[in-house]
Amino acid sequence: MGIHQYFWSLNELERIYRCPGKFKFEEHSVAAHSWKVVQYAKTLADIEERNGVTVDWKKLYEITSSHDYGEIFIGDIKTPVKHASRELRALIQQVEEGMVDRFIEEHIPEEFKPIFRRQLQEGKDNSTEGLILEVADKLDQVYEAFAELKRGNTEKEFIEMYRHALIKISHIRLHCVDYFLDQILPDMVNDEIVSRVDIRSITDEALGGRRNGMEQ
Repeated sequence: MGIHQYFWSLNELERIYRCPGKFKFEEHSVAAHSWKVVQYAKTLADIEERNGVTVDWKKLYEITSSHDYGEIFIGDIKTPVKHASRELRALIQQVEEGMVDRFIEEHIPEEFKPIFRRQLQEGKDNSTEGLILEVADKLDQVYEAFAELKRGNTEKEFIEMYRHALIKISHIRLHCVDYFLDQILPDMVNDEIVSRVDIRSITDEALGGRRNGMEQ
């Protein structure tokens, strides 16, 4: 009993792999994904601050570092499945939140329960920090899929992951999104690569023709 159970449970995130059942050149655990999301979010938040936006850093670190803790209980569910319908997404979220809440009730000392409920709740919302989390989460999907496509992995799952994540990011209104699309993404796409997948065309299609400084 106690916080030891929470610390011990974190080992599970190292054994849950993303995109299960698909051929991958490189495996990515949920734990590694969570760490990268924090790193992306730090830089994205710095970009926001440079544009005069106030960022609640404590909240940002809490929600980015813990955003996938619930996958300990339900595993990694593929994005196309998770978002197949609003009803299904709501049910999955309800189950995940319910299991996290039960874990807190059974294992976390009373004086820490409010803290854990705040930290482990769904962090994606319309606040600046919630939107940064959404971008950072999708940004890791972009990079995971890009790495596979760059190596010539033709699994449709990664093409769809790359496309869907870019579309989602492009519709979020943040300064860091503009910076990513205008400054970072062109560096990715213009990188010297030999791939069986036309990454440039997929990128152009996802962004609706926005050139982003990418060479043609």
